[in-house]
Amino acid sequence: MITYYTDGSCSPNPGPGGFAVIKNNIPELVGHEPVSTNIRMEGKAMIAALTDAGNNECEIISDSQFWINVITKWAASWEADGWKKKKSEIKNLDIVQEVYELYKQSNAKLIWVRGHEGNVNNELADVWANRAREQRLTGKVLL
Repeated sequence: MITYYTDGSCSPNPGPGGFAVIKNNIPELVGHEPVSTNIRMEGKAMIAALTDAGNNECEIISDSQFWINVITKWAASWEADGWKKKKSEIKNLDIVQEVYELYKQSNAKLIWVRGHEGNVNNELADVWANRAREQRLTGKVLL
């Protein structure tokens, strides 16, 4: 089974953003956007992990409780309602739709971990997300 850790970074928020995916304990994928938000970067990291996994059985571990809830609790009802919420618009709808479609076609289990609590791979994802933001890195990580 493949294990992914994902994280996003933005500083200031909004501002330059970056994300990272740690695959089986190795920094694997990074990306950046010149103007973004932390939420968008966290979502982009999830998309990168799901895309990389394809239909392979995997665990995606994230400190973004927001995105795990979007994917596992809220997106199904938003989709059923024509991608609308009752009282407000769905923010980052482009990412929500993409990540949810990838998740539905995946064999992924999403797991939440508390950020900055000493989990080595979660901390490594944070380091690489910041590096992607600061150095404007995109693509495979070359160690």
